[in-house]
Amino acid sequence: MIRKSFIAGIPPDKARRRFVQGLVAGGVIAALPPLTRAATGGPAVTSTGSAPVLSGTDIQLEIAQSLVDFTGTPRLATTINGSIPAPTLRLREGDTVTIRVTNRLPETTSIHWHGIILPYRMDGVPGISFTGIAPGETFTYRFRLEQSGTYWYHSHSGMQEQTGMYGAIIVEPRGGKVRTERDHVVLLSDWIDDDPMRVFTTLKTQGDYYNYNQPTLADFFRDVSGSGLGAALDKRRMWNAMRMSPTDLADLSAATLTYLMNGTTPAGNWTGLFRPGEKVRLRFINGAGNTFYDVRIPGLAMTVIQADGVDVEPVTVDEFRFGPGETYDVIVEPRDDAYTIFAQSMERSGYARGTLAVRSGLDAPVPTHDPVEWLTMTDMMGAMDHAAMGQGAMAMGGMDHGAMGHDTMAMDQGQHMMHGPAGPLAKAGTTVRHARSEYGPSVDMRVDTPRTNLDDPGIGLRRNGRRVLTLADLSSRGGPLDPRGAEREIELHLTGNMERYTWSFDGLEFGKSTPVHFRYGERLRVILHNDTMMTHPMHLHGMWSELETPDGRFLARRHTIPVQPAQRLSFLVTADALGRWAWHCHLALHMEAGMFREVVVS
Repeated sequence: MIRKSFIAGIPPDKARRRFVQGLVAGGVIAALPPLTRAATGGPAVTSTGSAPVLSGTDIQLEIAQSLVDFTGTPRLATTINGSIPAPTLRLREGDTVTIRVTNRLPETTSIHWHGIILPYRMDGVPGISFTGIAPGETFTYRFRLEQSGTYWYHSHSGMQEQTGMYGAIIVEPRGGKVRTERDHVVLLSDWIDDDPMRVFTTLKTQGDYYNYNQPTLADFFRDVSGSGLGAALDKRRMWNAMRMSPTDLADLSAATLTYLMNGTTPAGNWTGLFRPGEKVRLRFINGAGNTFYDVRIPGLAMTVIQADGVDVEPVTVDEFRFGPGETYDVIVEPRDDAYTIFAQSMERSGYARGTLAVRSGLDAPVPTHDPVEWLTMTDMMGAMDHAAMGQGAMAMGGMDHGAMGHDTMAMDQGQHMMHGPAGPLAKAGTTVRHARSEYGPSVDMRVDTPRTNLDDPGIGLRRNGRRVLTLADLSSRGGPLDPRGAEREIELHLTGNMERYTWSFDGLEFGKSTPVHFRYGERLRVILHNDTMMTHPMHLHGMWSELETPDGRFLARRHTIPVQPAQRLSFLVTADALGRWAWHCHLALHMEAGMFREVVVS
């Protein structure tokens, strides 16, 4: 397939720079002044760069279309109260809030309160918890806030989140809080000028269409120089046999995405103010539809104090990676006049950036991208002995499955659960079980020897000379909410086929699947086993996911857990929320392609 410039009339290299940097005044449309819009009856211009703050227990939100311009091409956005990001909701733990949402769109909409524990009918997922909000209707959400911390909200209808429908939630604790002199929300997102469904169709046709980091002849000669001709050829043959790319870290890139910080392009340079010597709290939210971000502030250490809204034992780092849906709160103590907040995309094609400064108009040097790294055999095949490659460590589409030794793995979907003995299961099971449904066209690889360690920061962050946060570093204060051990285990595999661009659980896309059942009140362990070469941020609605170590020790309470390639991890869930809930990958296009399940607690 021939790749074309994404901005008509602009050479591809300049077009790509435009997408990477965006416009300095993104969101302002000089070509459509207010009087023109009033005369034509067109949509209003979207406010970007600073979200208004709404507080109290009675809040009104209105969803409509607005014009936005991040790249020089005016586009329609889906907005809440006319801004990107949507208004920040500053609420208080223990309060019962009433939020009335009016739909001015020509299609059904919804709002999901990401990470907030509430009755399932208030969760905001059309087809699961309610029917959605029809055009012209007002839906009233009402729920009591039983938690505090940093969360966010977004549409759960179609591609509306990707076109601008997301905002921050801050729930202040009833008793005390972390004392800081400044408090800034840093909401990272990504913008697509094209119709997201057209982008999805393109990926269904060619899964690596937006990957501009494909292996080159120069890479081959570099491998020859470093390891010899034979090893270099073997490396290429291996990847060709798998019909995969070692640089396929993300589905989308700066070829079609503009990376935003608080609705501001890199060229626009969002700025958060401080006075030297102040403690500054930064509430990082990944509200992107498609992007994992690696975040650092050169010259300034960050002390992580919250993960997914839950207090953790403070840990000081230089950098952290987080995926769509995740949040991290950090404390920084800036001394100089200006620092760059640098958030590069995981595949290293672009970045969002802003500045912490003592006054507006200042900036600091912007780092260059880290080099692109290839996926390793550990990323592809897990904890296998590399010398044993090809001896059953991983099965890939197109290989002789009968020769892989999977005599115990032909199970149907209903059998893909393990019931423990009468006593609690002390730690997660290690026997890999591939469901029978994984042996089909929707799955192009299966990992038989997954890695279980949680101390890996991920591809591109290993041994980079900086202190990088890992899941193993997190420790939620107060321990688990439920002291019981697991009564049973459920094992689900994250599966996909990059050439077909299908994503699923156990090889079954959502439309082919049946619900996962939790018994009300039970304490169960969930094992997520990643049979793909991509990292998936997995979000279970309605209940906390209490991440544990491989030996069963509690680590952290999360609502969204990133599962790395060829990784197997586990968490405990207390099924204390009756109703129907969504469970899905928070990469929007993966969810659209089928990596979504319904959970029924009854």
